Amino acid sequence: MSEKVLLILVDGMRPDSLEVCGHPFIKRLIENASYTAEARTVMPSVTLPCHMSLFHSVTPDRHGILTNTYMPQVRPINGLFEQLRQSNKSCGFFYNWGELRDLAKPDSIACGCYVSGHIYTYKAANQKITDEAIKYINKSNPDFTFLYLGYTDAIGHDYGWMTEEYIKAVYESWDCIERIVKSIPDDYAIIITADHGGHGRSHGSEIPEDMTIPLFLKGKAFNPNSQPKDANIIDIAPTVTKLLGVQAADEWEGKPLI
Repeated sequence: MSEKVLLILVDGMRPDSLEVCGHPFIKRLIENASYTAEARTVMPSVTLPCHMSLFHSVTPDRHGILTNTYMPQVRPINGLFEQLRQSNKSCGFFYNWGELRDLAKPDSIACGCYVSGHIYTYKAANQKITDEAIKYINKSNPDFTFLYLGYTDAIGHDYGWMTEEYIKAVYESWDCIERIVKSIPDDYAIIITADHGGHGRSHGSEIPEDMTIPLFLKGKAFNPNSQPKDANIIDIAPTVTKLLGVQAADEWEGKPLI
């Protein structure tokens, strides 16, 4: 199996926000993808620990990142970018929250692009970083691209999860998702997820509102209109490596969802 993969993560996107926001592309994707509204993230349900778990396929007690401050791993594990680089796969990394910079070790990505959500606003940065990812994919045809959209989480902290402002941010994030999916070659497998949910104006707890995330898996390897069982955020990296025909790292604890 060797597909190209686009992974999109919408920070803080709760599964129940998808039906409320009513974006038409969500319904079409559910009908053509393997989808669950019951995937799980890790504790603490905080952005950087969740991303470290996604890319390193272990829980935070193993990689050691428990807050949004990066610390070098005491017992290093190859992340997804490094594992793909070892197999000569090309990777792109597009994000608008600066703390994610340490997800990729030096020289593990072919192209990295950061657009500051704090400087441009996350709403504008979502659009800019999506534009850059589209241009890169269509020009360079990379094996794996990660697109991070931070607007939804920023609005959740400012106004509260499931508020009118938050639902609008979810809708506008799906505008970005629809645009990139329709703008790149059809042979890409598409994975769409979140790092955590949220409640009130925060997240980080073990309650379902924080721990439950959506997961879409679209491509030749997935059955449309099906549901992946017992999916966890640590399963995403092994799924990507299997799609790309690459060996998962020995230390990874997740399972491929194929």
